[in-house]
Amino acid sequence: MMTKSQLQSEIAELKLDYINLQGDMEKLESNGHPTQVENAERRLATMEEKLAELNKQLAELL
Repeated sequence: MMTKSQLQSEIAELKLDYINLQGDMEKLESNGHPTQVENAERRLATMEEKLAELNKQLAELL
């Protein structure tokens, strides 16, 4: 099990990756790349699941 600081660090990193991917998605949408947008949406969903799990672990430590 990770420590509180490890969890917080991983959450922060994942949030940054999520924000960057959202920006990339907007560019892909505006340039007409539907397949890449779908792939990005799946990656966002996976990231959301991981964030939920990490936040749950963090809450259990507090």
